[in-house]
Amino acid sequence: MPFFKKTLIAATFAAVISVSAQAKITVFAASSMTNAIEEATLEFLKSHPKDQISLSFASSSKLARQIENGAPANIYISANQKWMNYLQDKDAIVKDSRIDLVSNSLVMIAPENSKVSKVDLKNPAWVKLLGNSYLAVGDPDAVPAGRYAKEALTYLKDWDAVKAKLARAQNVRVALAYVERGESPLGIVYATDAKMSKQVKIVATFPAESHAKILYPASIIKGQDNKESREFLSYLASAEGKKIFERYGFVAK
Repeated sequence: MPFFKKTLIAATFAAVISVSAQAKITVFAASSMTNAIEEATLEFLKSHPKDQISLSFASSSKLARQIENGAPANIYISANQKWMNYLQDKDAIVKDSRIDLVSNSLVMIAPENSKVSKVDLKNPAWVKLLGNSYLAVGDPDAVPAGRYAKEALTYLKDWDAVKAKLARAQNVRVALAYVERGESPLGIVYATDAKMSKQVKIVATFPAESHAKILYPASIIKGQDNKESREFLSYLASAEGKKIFERYGFVAK
């Protein structure tokens, strides 16, 4: 199915989030926003039962390039500024619709049953905890979470020691899955990803100054602007929408 569309059905809400090409609102969002956006969509449809919303989740870079190549998204939500700037430079977004929705933090995780309970990131000896295995991260060459990870590890002077020991995932949720399954003893993900999983635990939080602020910009795509898209984006930025994001560990703007 093109554009990784995902169908949600909530009979109790008497609403359907459709993957049909006839959907009025198509949202492309970073993988790390999956749970929050799904819940926000269902809540929005309670008061907009006639609307249809299609959701697509993947890495910010992949989604941005799909939009560049003509994918019919109405709204794009990126996990960093870079890919939103990329689309803005391509004149692909409605500039006056662009907002920063929420922020996030970067953490190191281990499997819930791991003997590792805390990692001192200031002590380079933590790298030895990987043994002959790999550190799960989003691919630093393409995935925002991976870029933040590289930036933080470089700041802590650990990048050279780990760059050859990376399990490069296609998005942050895949990196999370590597650790959940015990395939990697440690991983770097967003705090929100760690919070939603019962199979991992946070063993360290990266200093805020070690990487650029993790912001999630959102905008409407040029040529796909309509009343329904404006209403949904406004809902995400509203007090009610922010409460949903905060429940998943995001920090509302």
